[in-house]
Amino acid sequence: MSHAVGRVAEVAGVTVRTLHHYDAIGLLSPSGRSLAGHRRYSDGDLDRLQQILFYRELGFPLDQVAALLDDPDADPREHLRRQHRLLTDRIGKLQQMATAVETAMEARKMGINLTPEEKFEVFGDFDPDQYAEEAERRWGGTEQWRRSQQITAGYTKEDWKRVTDRFDASHHKIAGLMAAGVPADSAEAMDAAEEHRLIIASDHYDCSHEMHANLGEMYVADERFTATYEAIAPGLAVYLRDAILANSLRHL
Repeated sequence: MSHAVGRVAEVAGVTVRTLHHYDAIGLLSPSGRSLAGHRRYSDGDLDRLQQILFYRELGFPLDQVAALLDDPDADPREHLRRQHRLLTDRIGKLQQMATAVETAMEARKMGINLTPEEKFEVFGDFDPDQYAEEAERRWGGTEQWRRSQQITAGYTKEDWKRVTDRFDASHHKIAGLMAAGVPADSAEAMDAAEEHRLIIASDHYDCSHEMHANLGEMYVADERFTATYEAIAPGLAVYLRDAILANSLRHL
């Protein structure tokens, strides 16, 4: 059976021009011609083309490919053994590269890849890198941590500003409810706490109501978080914790 040049190019994933070039340099000359003089490739030609493309993929120049394939002492099985060995070596190197990339990704603590000036512009006096090591120590093995790393790794300054603006708006809304004397376990306060949870879920990781309740406890137990909320409004850390707990109980 013979095959037209266009069909061979389509099956092999190369261009017709490439096949013409291989013919011109004697690397792959078709075994036959049609009555109109068009190239016709045999199944044996296709086998040779496969070998050529294997070696090309492995980085061999065309003259070396020709020397390997035209070696009269070469065993076809030896070509396969050589290619298998070379491919195995390449796979090993690619795995090493993948490991290096993963290490670099892990090193991008919390995805905060901003200049000091940009960090101040986005976060003000709060330094997110200060908490990165502790956060990884606490939650580094969790699915939530992995998901957060994936999401935030590509965040730009504008993305971080959007996220912090949403949090600021949520915190000030809750502080406004507290100042107005709205009970923390009221429907209005619980709804505001639910909005707070959804911000975390959409911008960082899947935050369940149980996890949100744990975060609320941390806002009060960890003096650093408490200070952040107290700077917005005295008593906000406890009020936010109570509203989060009430909302979590409502859903659970």
